[in-house]
Amino acid sequence: MKFKPGQRTDERILASDIFEVERFDVERPRGAHLDLGTWQEAAREIPVYRRCDVLVVGGGPSGTAAAVAAARLGADVALLERYNHLGGLSTGGLVIWIDRMTDWEGRHVIRGIGEELLDRLPADAVAGPARSEWGSRDPARAAHWAQRTAAYHGVVTWSPTVDPERLKLASQELVLETKVHLVYHCWAAAPLLEDGAVRGAIFESKAGRQALRARVVVDATGDGDLFARAGAAFESDIERDDIHHCMNTAWLFGGVDMERWLEFKAGQPEQFAAFMARGRERLRLFERPFVSWRNDVALFMGPRQSGFSALDPDDQTEVEIRSHRLMAEHLEFYRANAPGFGGAFLMLSAPQLGVRHSRRLVGVRRITRAQWPTAAVFDDEVGVTPAVSPKFPNISIPYGALVPEKLDGLLACGRHIACDPSSHGFLREIPQCWITGQAAGVGAALAARDCVEPRAVDVGELQARLLGQGAHLRPDAAEGNEAPLERSGAA
Repeated sequence: MKFKPGQRTDERILASDIFEVERFDVERPRGAHLDLGTWQEAAREIPVYRRCDVLVVGGGPSGTAAAVAAARLGADVALLERYNHLGGLSTGGLVIWIDRMTDWEGRHVIRGIGEELLDRLPADAVAGPARSEWGSRDPARAAHWAQRTAAYHGVVTWSPTVDPERLKLASQELVLETKVHLVYHCWAAAPLLEDGAVRGAIFESKAGRQALRARVVVDATGDGDLFARAGAAFESDIERDDIHHCMNTAWLFGGVDMERWLEFKAGQPEQFAAFMARGRERLRLFERPFVSWRNDVALFMGPRQSGFSALDPDDQTEVEIRSHRLMAEHLEFYRANAPGFGGAFLMLSAPQLGVRHSRRLVGVRRITRAQWPTAAVFDDEVGVTPAVSPKFPNISIPYGALVPEKLDGLLACGRHIACDPSSHGFLREIPQCWITGQAAGVGAALAARDCVEPRAVDVGELQARLLGQGAHLRPDAAEGNEAPLERSGAA
């Protein structure tokens, strides 16, 4: 095992350990590495399940936002989700720490549907600083919130932790309120291609293999499954010093006292360092807990394991096996050695594997590390994200990063938009997925209404519609326009 200790820098927020571990190859044969021949699949007719204006594949943060945004503009929208809930990694993956939605001056720059979802949560389902503290540089307040994942570089941020079950419900009800046709337990298997453009998807469910036809498809799978299978170009290189390429299954411990743990961690740094060293010696792959939305629940977002592919089922299985074993081993060690964990119990392992990276779209435009210090604003800006440190200005997100370089009929949103590996480190986070999802939904609705390809959408109207839905753009973006769209016929 290779251990790379986390170091906080101006290039990344969390100081997170990375573990590169040996594989289980000697224990478990890997099917992908065996030559067992092929099977010829017979041609067959696929029944059409539904026709719609916009098909969104994947109900994570970006897919949820895309479906709601498109439906609010009058589009007939279908949303396919393979699990039994919406929210993706923010719920089923237990990524319940929502990254910064304020910039380093305390301005609320990630807004729109993401803000609306958080506002819908009950008060006891959200933990984080009050609005009056956003942007505070008071040393005492920053020190307090730094222990609670809501202050970085001495600045208090709006980066709350949330109850995943409440976020599941809020996401579902928002989708249903906007009359989206929601379908759980369906896995999109392949794109429908007509004249080189994506016009729907084939999906599998307990009902068998079916097709769903659409004027425009939004790929919100997180891994670019549809655009890759449709032949669009993508990138997969990584930033090795960042955790953006690591995988793990997160988990929760109940029955803890996180205030007592935080007092130990902050007040006894030498003892805490010794505790972490003993843990690494005993378990090899060892992780510290994060706060959650409750004092009696601890969140473990690691150990983060590198060297595995999110596109290989054997690798995915191996990470799951390791993570579940580590969950039990951590419980034993923490109960015996950690203040506040004497009565801890196994509460929940995440239903979804914590995948951070697999494919990134090659788009019309691309967000890169060279952009960070420039304060450049794209003329097709669809959102603004805080930079990774106060050293850099806010970063502009262009519509072109959602548009495939050549493939028509499809928009991409979420963690697989067009960017370089360094920028992927923050563009994969939950709030940024809400931004790009909302932009993709609006773009798809306009393209379906006008019977044009997504790359031909009028950018001025796109920006105006986003502003009308509460998104944040730069002051010189288009004026808000909340006039309703006329419904188009289904494909």
